[in-house]
Amino acid sequence: MLVIGLGGTIAMTPTTTEGAAKPTLSAEDLLAAVPQLAATGIVVKTQSFTVKPGASLTFDEIEGLLGQLHAMDGQGAVDGFVVTQGTDTLEETSFLLSLLYGGETPVIVTGAMRAPYLAGADGSANLLASVTVAASPQARGLGVLVVFNDQVFDAARVRKIHSTSTNAFASPDTGPLGTVVEGRLRLLAVPAHKPLPLPSATARRVRVGAYAASLGDDGSLLAPLLEQVDGMVVAGFGVGHVPAAWVPVLQEAAQRIPVVLASRTGGGTTLTQSYGFDGSEKDLLDRGLIGAGHLDPYKARLLLTVLLRSGADRSAVIAAFAPAGTTPEGRG
Repeated sequence: MLVIGLGGTIAMTPTTTEGAAKPTLSAEDLLAAVPQLAATGIVVKTQSFTVKPGASLTFDEIEGLLGQLHAMDGQGAVDGFVVTQGTDTLEETSFLLSLLYGGETPVIVTGAMRAPYLAGADGSANLLASVTVAASPQARGLGVLVVFNDQVFDAARVRKIHSTSTNAFASPDTGPLGTVVEGRLRLLAVPAHKPLPLPSATARRVRVGAYAASLGDDGSLLAPLLEQVDGMVVAGFGVGHVPAAWVPVLQEAAQRIPVVLASRTGGGTTLTQSYGFDGSEKDLLDRGLIGAGHLDPYKARLLLTVLLRSGADRSAVIAAFAPAGTTPEGRG
């Protein structure tokens, strides 16, 4: 078992007179704070990949981590990986890894909402549960999972739903895949889709934006942004609606770049043909936008970024979004 530390709250200590925390602890430090691991009989090694807050992690760093995971999986070097990081971007980095990682060795991503020096710190419990899941034969072949608060989540469905609670992660549409009870994984379901790993092209640089619909926005800020990006994800109202004033802007952009239509709600899916007014989901898909389906805007942006970095054309982008339950065949 290998625990790889990226930093985040789970690794933070107070470094100022006011008590403000920064990530300073190594993966070895984190492991030392979980004496219960000795009773599991699992041999755990550690590596500190980087020590950063989650908000500062980069696409390139996650791809660098991915290269290491691939290499070790191919060698059969370990039975499982646990990645600890900041929760600010945990739902995104876990999904990014799930898009690019195709190994059989389980990859578990976890973190903490309370730093180790605070009362009720949750990092040690999350780390213990994550090692337990990573070592379980049931997790093998399931790809990338998120373990938090003794619950196991599909990386494609998990979201951070609270800014401070230790119960901050959930999957609004599906619920958890399982739980950790009495030191064992109890798997209740498996991910609906295990995507084939997408090709990664670190040399190709692209910019993919995300823009959310809000009441009264006339689209004047959206138009210049669309001129500066290689792809865009629009987080629409409800099932995928935008103000009528946006329609000409989005239609023009969709002829030049992939424009993906997601829902800003955090649960449910975009629709395809239930509403027909200007700016409705049907209207936008007919004008060339691509539905995100069950993918939230943040995950849709990552999928689109990976696709464009790998040189995917429009048809490949549409095909990649199809498993999320999106654009009907022949549209988009």
